[in-house]
Parts: sequence; structure tokens; C-alpha cells
Amino acid sequence: MTTTSVKSISSRDNPLLVRLRKLGRDPVAYRKQGELWIEGDHLCRAFLQRGGVPLQALISEEAWASPLRDLAMAAPAVSVLPAALMAGISTLESPAPIGFVVPWVGVVDSLPDAPTVVLDRLQDAGNVGTVLRSASAFGFTQVLALKGTAGLWSPKVLRAGMGAHFGLSLIEGIEIEALAALTVPLLATSSHASQAIDQMALPWPCAWVLGHEGEGMSAAVQSLCSHALRIPQPGGEESLNVGAAAAVCLYESARQRLNR
Repeated sequence: MTTTSVKSISSRDNPLLVRLRKLGRDPVAYRKQGELWIEGDHLCRAFLQRGGVPLQALISEEAWASPLRDLAMAAPAVSVLPAALMAGISTLESPAPIGFVVPWVGVVDSLPDAPTVVLDRLQDAGNVGTVLRSASAFGFTQVLALKGTAGLWSPKVLRAGMGAHFGLSLIEGIEIEALAALTVPLLATSSHASQAIDQMALPWPCAWVLGHEGEGMSAAVQSLCSHALRIPQPGGEESLNVGAAAAVCLYESARQRLNR
């Protein structure tokens, strides 16, 4: 039987808290430190539900006396600290009373035939997290982020992903040339395309490519796509936010797949 170690932290200079503040300040510090700081009971539960094993839990003194204590006890080590110290390591406007330190999976190999989303230099962390959440919801299992894309495991992306990270294979910092290893067709959207997304029998599996919020996808990436498709917009808007466009594309793939 595994026993959880419980200790109290009362100093702001505690080495663990110093380490977590670095994770909060630098959106890609996880690459150097090899660990993630996930905040709030929703993310912590999502991590556990996907089979994750936390390195340790941190919980406020007030929450330690609540049902959140049981969630914290899922970790082999628990640190209990005053709310003010929890706030000092939080990246949230309203600090959460509990969080997990979890291992970062690091660099993994891509799967050539997996249903995939390719991110070409997406900059906004909220957009990236939203895309990951849609990918997970609609049955895409892999996300490839080209160099220049926001860190997939940054605190803001983690919050926007709402737990989707833990069910996806995420590979970041790749070069365009690595896309050649994919055996699934690459699909792009274009407001100038003649064929609408719902007028084509979409291949499955496939890889949807999403480009930079302002510039769109690069010409080099676009040249690798087998089809460019238009999202009908009868309301007359010129384009959609990339997070909204991703949801439409991934949903249409899932809809067609389920109706075959």
C-alpha cells in the first residue's frame, strides 16, 4: 500500500515554490525543468482520469480541510501551505486552492497515420488551447506544432485546453520538413477556395493544417496540402478566428466519419 507523505510549507523561499514560480513566469520553462504545474481541481481530475500520476500535490490550508483533500491524496507527496503562498505560485487571477506538479512527457515521435492537427506558427495561447480541446473532442489524436507556435504546455494553453492535453500526443518545435513523414492527406482552408468543406468527402484519417492568426499558413506548408477548402460564411465575414475555424473543420471530419 502506497503511503502519501504530507508536509507543511511556510516559507516563500522554499525550493519547490521557487521552482514553480519559474514555471509560471516562463511559458516554456517546462522544457528545461521537465515538469508542469497544473492548477485547479478540474485539470487535476482530468490528469488523473487519463491515467496520469502526479509527482506531488500542493493545497491550501483551507482546502486541506475540505473534500479537495481526497484529490490531493492521489499524489505520493502533498505540501500544505497558506493561501498567500498558493497565490504566489499561481498563474490565475483567482488562485486555485489545489494544484499538481506533473512530469512533462518531453519529445515523442510522431505517428505518420494518426488523425492530426498541424499548427503553423499559431501565436495566441488561447487559440492553441481551444484547438487542442476541439481536436480531442472530435477524435483527432495528434497535434504537431511547427516552430514559432506558442508552447503547447504553457500555463495559458493548459488552461484553455481544459484537460485535452492529457488525451493527445503533442509534438512541438518541428520543422516543415517533418510533415513529409505523414502518410495522411493534409487539408487546408481558404476563403478563396471554390469547394466548400461540406461538399467534399473528407478523407479519414487526415491532417488539418491551421495557420498563423494574421499571416495564415506559409506557402511552404500550403504546398504540402492536397486540398484547400472553403468554410461557407453566408453572413459575409471575411474570415473566422482560427479557433472557430478549427472547430468547424474538425467537426465536419467527425460528422462525415460517423455518417459513413
